Amino acid sequence: MREKTSGELSPLVATILNNLSGLYYARSEYEQVLPLLKRSLAIREKTLGKYHPQVSTSLNNLAEFYRIQGKYKKTLPLYKHSLTIDEKVYGKNHPDIAIGLKNLAFLYSEQGKYKQALPLYERALSILQNIFDEQHSDMQLIKRNYEVCLSKAGL
Repeated sequence: MREKTSGELSPLVATILNNLSGLYYARSEYEQVLPLLKRSLAIREKTLGKYHPQVSTSLNNLAEFYRIQGKYKKTLPLYKHSLTIDEKVYGKNHPDIAIGLKNLAFLYSEQGKYKQALPLYERALSILQNIFDEQHSDMQLIKRNYEVCLSKAGL
């Protein structure tokens, strides 16, 4: 219905596709997820431009889907591109930057690249410490991941 009322290339259609991919993922219908994520990204890039926060969100969601599947070579450039967009849009010290850094650090940690992950976790914590208190859920998650990474790195 949204495609008929707003057009196939509407950003609203992209949001619906993105949300629908999450529903399919939650239902373990993984074969449905990838085409929806890719279509959502394509619509957002075409209608909003390559450096828009919603494009970053689509890149991040696609990266996360690949990461969960263990397709790290596909994941890394998507996370990096998402982070580049967020830094261009928000600057270097926005909470979204911290989340992007956390995602990238977690990817490196999963691959056993702890020394690459640690500075990313540290930067994410530094950003969030200026915004949230120590009890904030994002702070807690990143601290926990950082401590695990330190331990695995033998530091």
